[in-house]
Amino acid sequence: MLALRLARGAHPLVQLRRLLVTAAAAGTGFLLLCTLGYAMAHPDASARSVLRLAWCVAPMAATVYFAVAVARSDPGTRPRPGLSAIGLGPVRLMAVSAVTTALSTTLGSMLALLFFLHLRGDLTGMPFDGAAAEFLAADRPLPLPGALTLLALVPLAASVTSALVLRPRGEKQARMSSTSTTAGASTTAGRSATAGTFPKAGTTPTAGASAKAETPPTAGTSAKADTPLIPGTAGTSTPPGTSADSPASTTPHDFPAEPLDPQRPTVPQPAPGGLPWGVAVLAAGLAVETYASRSGPAHGLALPGRFADGPAGVLAGWTLTAMGLVLAGPAITYLCGWLLQAVRPGALRLLSGRVLQEEARRIGQPLGVVCAVASGAYATATLYAGARPSFGPLSTLGALLVTGCTVATLVTAAVEAKHARAETTAALLRLGAPATMLRSAALLRAGALVAVFVPLTWAVAELAAMPLTG
Repeated sequence: MLALRLARGAHPLVQLRRLLVTAAAAGTGFLLLCTLGYAMAHPDASARSVLRLAWCVAPMAATVYFAVAVARSDPGTRPRPGLSAIGLGPVRLMAVSAVTTALSTTLGSMLALLFFLHLRGDLTGMPFDGAAAEFLAADRPLPLPGALTLLALVPLAASVTSALVLRPRGEKQARMSSTSTTAGASTTAGRSATAGTFPKAGTTPTAGASAKAETPPTAGTSAKADTPLIPGTAGTSTPPGTSADSPASTTPHDFPAEPLDPQRPTVPQPAPGGLPWGVAVLAAGLAVETYASRSGPAHGLALPGRFADGPAGVLAGWTLTAMGLVLAGPAITYLCGWLLQAVRPGALRLLSGRVLQEEARRIGQPLGVVCAVASGAYATATLYAGARPSFGPLSTLGALLVTGCTVATLVTAAVEAKHARAETTAALLRLGAPATMLRSAALLRAGALVAVFVPLTWAVAELAAMPLTG
């Protein structure tokens, strides 16, 4: 009930993202049901039916990836101070987010089932009733358990993945750090309070000193002793930027719950370390593809859209290449930010580079996924430049789902990053920074990413298509 109320009272842009998730889930569910219809119409071609079902993994993964990105950027399930007092802690909010994702994807699956039944002719009232009756085996009864099982795959995978991604992290470590910091502050305060009450060795305490030692502390003294110590000053137990009370260490899901305290800055995030792994996986994928293309005739896989059969090792090489781009995406984004602020940068380049480095983990992985999809599409177009295969409606739908979900995920991550730095933008505007400079910084970041990722995507696509075209 709470998930329904939050969904109904959300912002229109949030509702639009949820409707896009519903549409993606409907398209993926329709592909799965069409696979079931093909298996019913061709009971003897079980191998081809299983292969068609395997090809639905890519649209389903793209849909789940987009649903998780939308759930992560949902402001209604973002942890805020005070919600735990009414029973809405991080675990409850995680459950609400998972239920909201399940509702959106389940609605899409139900729409896919209705459209599928209309195409079979089982339901009437639409102009396209029975348009694909022969292809979807309308003369055979629909196995309802099998259809419901296929339709439950996307909601189940999306909700479980959302719960795993949004689960609270580091609460035990944060409590331990907070306890140790409080204990250290209390010990330091006790030492500073008792430092002036005892005489030095070899001296005799005077009456004034005894009276001063026996005088109880005043209200101002006790209040001063009870105030929390500022990180970076003498007597603290944690260095600056590593306090357990900082928003970066206590707030889950990378969302700041309180306005940032200039006296307690957040810990700068280290550079992503996925570049060596990404390059290694990318090189391994190209090597596997080259070996598979030169190893002679082998068992082929019928690609969708009436493509020519190709060795299974080529598909494995393309998969490894895509994984390498996804792994290296955050590190390459961080490197773009470093290049922007290199060689005596001005205010504009410095601001653009620092923001890009801060957002490298948030937008780097969606950028890598988009580059992987674009490189695969470019390599396919290059491979079949002479005789392009004819795309069927299901192949076109699958390609649109994968491309649309990856691009929508990148846009969602960019919007999430913009909201995450809203306090920084407001502070810059209060300090007198012109709005044109902020827009110029955003354009400079986008230009740097395009200048680095577009040639990288083209190079990877050319290398992926070279063993098959040569």
